Amino acid sequence: MADPSSYRPKPGQIPDSPGVYRFRDEHRRVIYVGKAKSLRQRLANYFQDLSGLHPRTRTMVTTAASVEWTVVSTEVEALQLEYSWIKEYDPRFNVKYRDDKSYPYLAVTMNEEFPRVQVMRGHKKKGVRYFGPYAHAWAIRDTVDLLLRVFPVRTCSAGVFKNAARTGRPCLLGYIGKCSAPCVGRVSAEEHRELSEEFCDFMAGRTGTYLRRLEKQMMEAAEEMEYERAARLRDDIEALKKAMEKNAVVLADATDADLIAVAEDELEAAVQIFHVRGGRVRGQRGWVTDKVEDVTTGALVEHALQQLYGEERGDSVPKEVLVPALPEPVEPVQEWLTERRGSNVSLRIPQRGDKKALMETVERNAQQALVLHKTRRASDLTTRSRALEEIAEALDLDSAPLRIECYDISHLQGDDVVASMVVFEDGLQRKSEYRRFQIKGFEGQDDVRSMHEVITRRFRRYLAEKERTGEWTDGENPLADATGTHLADATAPLADATEAPLTSSLKDDDGRPKRFAYPPQLVVVDGGQPQVAAAKRALDELGIDDIAVCGLAKRLEEVWVPDDDDPVVLPRSSEGLYLLQRVRDEAHRFAITYQRTKRAKRFRAGPLDEVPGLGETRKQALIKHFGSVKRLRAATIEQICEVPGIGRKTAETIAVALARAASPAPAVNTATGEIIDDEEPDTTAGSPGDPVTTGAPEERRGQET
Repeated sequence: MADPSSYRPKPGQIPDSPGVYRFRDEHRRVIYVGKAKSLRQRLANYFQDLSGLHPRTRTMVTTAASVEWTVVSTEVEALQLEYSWIKEYDPRFNVKYRDDKSYPYLAVTMNEEFPRVQVMRGHKKKGVRYFGPYAHAWAIRDTVDLLLRVFPVRTCSAGVFKNAARTGRPCLLGYIGKCSAPCVGRVSAEEHRELSEEFCDFMAGRTGTYLRRLEKQMMEAAEEMEYERAARLRDDIEALKKAMEKNAVVLADATDADLIAVAEDELEAAVQIFHVRGGRVRGQRGWVTDKVEDVTTGALVEHALQQLYGEERGDSVPKEVLVPALPEPVEPVQEWLTERRGSNVSLRIPQRGDKKALMETVERNAQQALVLHKTRRASDLTTRSRALEEIAEALDLDSAPLRIECYDISHLQGDDVVASMVVFEDGLQRKSEYRRFQIKGFEGQDDVRSMHEVITRRFRRYLAEKERTGEWTDGENPLADATGTHLADATAPLADATEAPLTSSLKDDDGRPKRFAYPPQLVVVDGGQPQVAAAKRALDELGIDDIAVCGLAKRLEEVWVPDDDDPVVLPRSSEGLYLLQRVRDEAHRFAITYQRTKRAKRFRAGPLDEVPGLGETRKQALIKHFGSVKRLRAATIEQICEVPGIGRKTAETIAVALARAASPAPAVNTATGEIIDDEEPDTTAGSPGDPVTTGAPEERRGQET
């Protein structure tokens, strides 16, 4: 690791002018390329105190061994030079978009004597007109098949063309009228080129003029009683309209525009581009990139524009480019696009109307592309194995952690404090093993104390299951050794009254795994040093020393381990870091979903929720019978017993609960000033410790009580 001060330029050596700079490593390889309006100001940012740098930037400057720069006249020149150097050097710390697939184009080889229509992939060639990209090659062939009736352009390969010219016989398409057969001289080279240009004009969106011309010719042929020619023109018009229908109109003003949307998280970003020509979507493509540098959405857009238009000229750059965020500054980028097109280009964020609606569609495609990319990456067995090995190596574990449990705390300003436990086995989610906790030991906001309570409760259950299965004798009980208390006594408050009889199996009578029966190899907590220390302390108090603990701090993506003042920094491209982040994000999602459900239930809670054993069905029967809680409260026990399913003992319990929950003063709606009738839900009842029974079946089954 290099010290940036060892290669820092001397004061005043860096010019205060636009330019492009390169960081090189000790082997003289370029690892980062950047541009700046002022080289002096920009480079000074890299040579400040390392603690003030973003972790990714800190990694870059400590990997580098030298920096050099080139002065240019304008910011536009800096943009062009930056693009050229990124293409040339492929620096590891720059954003590099990669196609999530090789998109096919409809290409017309105008650089040949007899232009050919074909499907092309890969790099664009000079003198070839491209249309698309398309999602599938068959979509191109389907479109071409419709258009060849009207524009019988050559589609055969060079070998077929030469063989037909040698034998004097055209191919099958020439016989059925879908090729003008320039190979045998039916049309001249000039006539065939004119036909190819008309094909290109139609594909470029200039359809209205050509259709009107054909319709006029059809009417003239009909008036002259050339009905066969008129019928042929009619069929040509229908074929063209059918080809146009494959691309629905999305912008009524027949705009030529490209729409770019970005979906991103802390590690990756996905870009989707819709190419709209003549108001119709003519092509779509997408890229995915690792965020190997600290970039904003505007910077991601700028990199996408460079990759999209870096090799383009003329009409390939549309008049309008719509983006989710503007690069900073925007003027050089807009000037660069204008220069490449040869006329003014509008770069802006859509605010309303059809363009705003279409941008939302592109954004949804970008989100789906990012999710799909993550799903494919996560489902790959080799990738998962490598991720687990990297985690084991980084945390100095004896073996790969095949079972990982992650814990997160969630609350709203100290209210409804809950926790989640998610499980990943062999790098994949095990949702049936997820558990949820309500913090019972104290009230208020204390994430560290909450984490200690949750870890303690979870692993007390594990020790209880271990003792029940006979994996140790009473004298070997670690909890008894540590505290002098027998495990059965220590876990008594947590015991489930409905639990099945003790067996030597790890499964209940219904075949489901017992709760907390399996230990993880790694416990991950959402947080930094304090949360990690709390989790480790909880395990130590229970006498558990064979389970590793780490924490993942969200802000800087640093991995913290117990009794270590410095975090473990996994490489930016590490599959291990990616897996840990997925585990942490899933725990956060599961916790916040439970917390919101619990809060919503508390807001909806009424006095009937206080009645033990009174389920939702009988609550609804009571309200349906009496009409409101107010009338139910005024009813006698005999009247309550008239409700189907309500016995006398339950009726007495209901009457006592309603009398206890009666409010001495009317409740007031603070928003409207109205007095709230008892018929409205009573939010004063219900304890924060009441179990929540909403959610998915597997979540209800795994709820901590």
